[in-house]
Amino acid sequence: MTRWIHIVAMVAVLALQPIAARAVTLLRDPDIEHALGILARPVLDAAGLPSGSVKVLIVKDSSLNAFVVDDRHIFLHSGLILKLKSAAAVQAVIAHEAAHIANGHLSRRPQNARASRSVAALGLALAVAATAAGADPSAAGGIAIGTTSSADRVFKGHTRSEESSADASAIRYLATARIDPHAFAEVLELFRGQELLSEHRQDPYARTHPLSRDRLRAVKALAASVQGKPADSATADYWFARAQGKLSAFLRAPNWTLRRAKDSPTADIRLMRQAVAYHRNSQTQKAISHIDKAIAARPKDPFLYELKGQILLESRKVKSAVAAYNRAAQLAPRDALILGGQGRALLVSNQPKSALRVLEKARQRDYRNSAVLRDMGTAYAQIGRNGMASLATAERYALRGDFKNALIHSKRASGLLPRGSAPWQRAQDVLSQAEIQAKKSKRK
Repeated sequence: MTRWIHIVAMVAVLALQPIAARAVTLLRDPDIEHALGILARPVLDAAGLPSGSVKVLIVKDSSLNAFVVDDRHIFLHSGLILKLKSAAAVQAVIAHEAAHIANGHLSRRPQNARASRSVAALGLALAVAATAAGADPSAAGGIAIGTTSSADRVFKGHTRSEESSADASAIRYLATARIDPHAFAEVLELFRGQELLSEHRQDPYARTHPLSRDRLRAVKALAASVQGKPADSATADYWFARAQGKLSAFLRAPNWTLRRAKDSPTADIRLMRQAVAYHRNSQTQKAISHIDKAIAARPKDPFLYELKGQILLESRKVKSAVAAYNRAAQLAPRDALILGGQGRALLVSNQPKSALRVLEKARQRDYRNSAVLRDMGTAYAQIGRNGMASLATAERYALRGDFKNALIHSKRASGLLPRGSAPWQRAQDVLSQAEIQAKKSKRK
């Protein structure tokens, strides 16, 4: 993709009373999301949740937390991923959050929200954009997660009985997947003593997942009761190390990464981390040299080619970037983030028609990515399809919860597109919701 961090500003858009929303940022990277998908798959299968229907996404936040707000997404804070010590620990967190989905703990949240009159509802911004893009409406909700602190407590908070239920289910899922269940107790140990701190000093996980000594003892007892040995975890360990290594390389200082890269479990992870660090230090030749060595070790790895494409594109080596992204897309033709990066590279290389073909595929596979809509708007404008350019721009603003600009561009798109056409109807959908939000804003 064009930039490793794709920022999605998420806002609360259905406030039951005037309250200020707190923006949340997602970190989107095809390699890391692939790694988390591999870690999640056996756990989700054990929970009876088809792995393809639940996406694990990363929130850019240095604090320790994980949460769910709908039945389609599990959110992990970047700080938690960097803190955990093993693949099994990440899988334990995913198992616990999956249990909240499987056990129906989310079904009462809207009622709780209405009763408290202090919570902003979720998802309208993305629901509008996702539905307009042809996504299943049932999959659209809950991605826009702008919240106030009170909304956090309702939508992400769980009762002690829910935690007990989720703990027991999580241990069962880990046992079924033959993942070491003691890893869950190790995760909870990170938060031991948090209940004794004042609320503003607690990690968010301790505030939204009630923790007590009794709960920790119960989890340890459940883990000890599991019979049999865990399965070989070499594959999970590799992808955990790779995801954590790449995440830290982008979030921590380059010199920190260069000092510690030698401790990577495999040569390709070490080389990848070094390539990122050198790139962030503007040492392009060293970055390319290291990523090429990693590719030589794993020549059919699409994510290494994607990273090479990003480094080249951000270093203004556009022609070489297109070649790298093309190879990544050949190896992973259904990965939406890779396709988004390929489309961006083609656009920068003045190939808007080719870029559009790729960007449309990316959009169909992932409606969460506002950068794809940005590039689509630019590409449509470059080939003279101004109505579609305005539509893509309107949908991008709707995705970000900026209904003021969504209103402007959806009106423009409605005037330019053939009346009654599918794109015109999409513009009407955005326009309708933007007008509703404009009226709500005036009443505040």
